[in-house]
Amino acid sequence: MFQLWFVFLAAGALLTYFLWKDTVRPSGFPPGPPWVPLVGNVFLVQKLGRKFGGQHGVFEYLSKKHHTKLVGMRLGREKVVAVLGYSLVKEALTNDNLCGRPDNFFTRMRTSGKRMGVTFTDGAYWEEHRCFIVRTLKEVGYGRNSMNELIKRELEEVIQIIDDLEGPVTSGQLFPISVLNVLWTLATGKRIERDDNMLKELIDILKKRSKLFDMSGGLLNHIPWLRFIAPVWSGYSLLVKVNHKLISFFAETIKAHLTSYNQLCSSDDLIYAYIREIKNRSNDPKTTFTETQMVMTILDLFIAGAQTTSITIDLALMMMIIYPAIQTKVHAELDAFKGPICWTNRTNFPYVEAVIFEVQRFFHTAAISGPRRAMQDCELDGYNIPRDTTVLIDLKSVHMDEEYWTDPKTFRPERFLNEDGQLVNTERLIPFSLGKRKCLGDGLARACLFEYFSGLLLRYEITCPEGERLPSMQLIPGIIYLPKPYKAIFRRRVM
Repeated sequence: MFQLWFVFLAAGALLTYFLWKDTVRPSGFPPGPPWVPLVGNVFLVQKLGRKFGGQHGVFEYLSKKHHTKLVGMRLGREKVVAVLGYSLVKEALTNDNLCGRPDNFFTRMRTSGKRMGVTFTDGAYWEEHRCFIVRTLKEVGYGRNSMNELIKRELEEVIQIIDDLEGPVTSGQLFPISVLNVLWTLATGKRIERDDNMLKELIDILKKRSKLFDMSGGLLNHIPWLRFIAPVWSGYSLLVKVNHKLISFFAETIKAHLTSYNQLCSSDDLIYAYIREIKNRSNDPKTTFTETQMVMTILDLFIAGAQTTSITIDLALMMMIIYPAIQTKVHAELDAFKGPICWTNRTNFPYVEAVIFEVQRFFHTAAISGPRRAMQDCELDGYNIPRDTTVLIDLKSVHMDEEYWTDPKTFRPERFLNEDGQLVNTERLIPFSLGKRKCLGDGLARACLFEYFSGLLLRYEITCPEGERLPSMQLIPGIIYLPKPYKAIFRRRVM
């Protein structure tokens, strides 16, 4: 009997020791909330996220509570550091030791369980494919006049749709397909028709995915076994559905490219270029250029292009409804210019650009930058960041810094203009991130934002429908922070 009690006591002591050890922070790790055994701070972050309107609110609260701009946490088994404030954010974004991507359940689910594609790979693999994509997209027109022509073509279709409508336009309906089509044409050589029902369903479930998860992957990433007992509630079923539908959507286009590929003339889009590279390296046993990698890259590009830019356009138009005096100033600057208004002569429209910059600063559509991973043990602000730590970078803390912006909660485009009406103050505006991991599509996004915003404001006065409340400026948190739907009346201006 004594021996049995001894075994129980020893087992209990050993379990207590391991549970205690699971709460011990690494030496020199940034301050933050104490860790609960096994799950760390998962449930605390979930609770605070609901209270403070998303992950950025959690980090702001914990930063103030623990008197630090680096907040150390553990989510599930992952060590996580949140970075706040311009100086540390800039240092983290440009630090080569922090340019990896987390290798966890959520990031692998993003690309069908494989660590492939370009968004969530790192090291030599990522550098090789990123260089290939950048080079190829430039060859097929990215950043050139042909890209601008694609944008104008899509804008003209939007204008035609608005003119044909009788009644208000609902936000979130016009721009996602239109903006995506510019990148899609560069990648696949053809546009997607607006009435494609599968595309509409894809964009809809991507919105649902964005609301259900956050930039750290949400509860499912930190407790992945939830998929076995609560596949719907945890979001696992939705992720599987997204992946299946995306890959099915790509299959026909990729199959057509494989069938029509000709080494001598197939070079006018990204898929043909990938096929050519796959065939050229077919005898290399170590090649990373495969059909699966091609599919995952297209999936990455689709997800990246499907939401953020179109959301920002919707938000810019929404602010013209809320602030008609600003809209009047935009109209005046556009009307005063004699000649074509386009991205290449944007320097003639500093106020228009200032409005777009202020929308990007004011609305944290990407409140948290894409997650980073420490490639090796390193230091940040004197604290130790162990290898494989996930680093979450709070861009909202930069764009809403009261010490720098003075009145960050006020929508004021003039903050980006000097006394002579020239653009200033833009170095702390970093919606596309910084460093090696800066957004691949920032050139396309900037061009689309300017062309759509200026093109629509040149032609229309935008107002709230009679009897409707002004749109809400509150965003719905998630991976991408989404605006609440609103309605707008587009009235043709007398020009």
